[in-house]
Amino acid sequence: MTVLSGVLSAVFWGMLVLSALVFVHEGGHFLVARLFGMRVTEFFLGLPCRYHLSYKSKKIGTEFGVTPFLLGGYNRICGMDGEYDELLAPALAVIQSAGRITAQDLASQLSIDKEHAFELLAVLVDMGSIRPLYNEAAGEYAWQNEWPETFETMQRDGSLLTEYDAKHDFSSPGTTAAGAPRPVSDARTFFEAECAHTYRGKGFVPRVLTLLAGPLVNITFALVMLIGALMIGGVEINANSNTLGGVSAGSLAEAAGLREGDTILQLGGKDVATWVDLCDAIDLSLEQGGDIPVAYERNGETFETTIDIPDGQKPEVIGISALMETYHPSFSEAMQVSFSYVKLVGSTVARIIMPQHTIEVVSQSSSIVGISAMASEAAASGLEDLILLAAAISMSLGFMNLLPVPPLDGGKILIELIQLIARRPLSAKAQSAVSYLGLAFFLFIFCFALRNDIVMLLGLG
Repeated sequence: MTVLSGVLSAVFWGMLVLSALVFVHEGGHFLVARLFGMRVTEFFLGLPCRYHLSYKSKKIGTEFGVTPFLLGGYNRICGMDGEYDELLAPALAVIQSAGRITAQDLASQLSIDKEHAFELLAVLVDMGSIRPLYNEAAGEYAWQNEWPETFETMQRDGSLLTEYDAKHDFSSPGTTAAGAPRPVSDARTFFEAECAHTYRGKGFVPRVLTLLAGPLVNITFALVMLIGALMIGGVEINANSNTLGGVSAGSLAEAAGLREGDTILQLGGKDVATWVDLCDAIDLSLEQGGDIPVAYERNGETFETTIDIPDGQKPEVIGISALMETYHPSFSEAMQVSFSYVKLVGSTVARIIMPQHTIEVVSQSSSIVGISAMASEAAASGLEDLILLAAAISMSLGFMNLLPVPPLDGGKILIELIQLIARRPLSAKAQSAVSYLGLAFFLFIFCFALRNDIVMLLGLG
């Protein structure tokens, strides 16, 4: 039963911490995308699943929700999938004129095959320009693996804005319902206006900032948690006191009768009033050699003893430790410590893509299994430990996503840079090939990290 409760605790706290951090990450993408006027159709916590709880915003059209698989999260920012095709503009114009159309009818009107028609329709759906129409009577449903046969126009206001566009007004004159014909006079101009509301239609800077937002929010979130935890919870430091915080078992000090809580008044003939004085007196006495006389106070009474130094030996310590106290750093001090940690994590993560350091770094990494176990232990230790762990994971998550390896955000930024230099889009086929290589790399890291966790949990390391 104890093992089962431990597993359940690890699963609960692991999912809670990771879900919260993924939510923060995706929230960064979402907010910046909306700031630049990109359409966002979905914002979900959890992996995609037909069974979910959701709410559709009337103001921006985004469906916010949560799925049962709380191991991730996602945004559907319009215009991030699919490849540009010169037939997209005429295809959208045909659909706008028809109101509703099947893939076969679209293929016939554009003189293309049905498969090509579905490719065009998929891109237009991803842009938020049209939507699929599922016929329940024909056995179609929203989360099926294939596209339905029929697609329809979006509801648009008098200015041709959809529910995903800011400042749309469906009470304005000229508003048309979803599925209603809404012919356009210039197919190219209308398509370009639609692109302007998507990721693809924005410039280099808005696209890169949207990609950067997720990792940077994770890092910023971690910084805030670290600074707050340090300032509120404080840090344990050595008190500059001549009262002993501990005496090691089997040490010379214990053999002399010294105990935790004793206040050292004199050592080796030297008066001591602080921990610094005490350390200096110990170093001097050990350097001179011979037994060390000690005067100390316990429960208001003064005692004397002698620390016996074995003949012919020169020990480096006598086995005492300082009294600890909690120090609450100022904002500037906490920020300085936190930025030092940022630098450490950033440099460590960067080493993972350096071939000479990859194995070294991944051998010290943890998978979701290890993270869950650590989250459970941190939660049992207290809120401060849980916050510090969450900050560490958030920091690592942010820097990992900045690595220039597709399909991570850093990899997508790399592709944007390549396209900027080449002055033309990288083909979807090339992007997919690079992404598969990136996935293979991270599958290797995951397997290695999972092995580390299993060895640790089984006590084999």
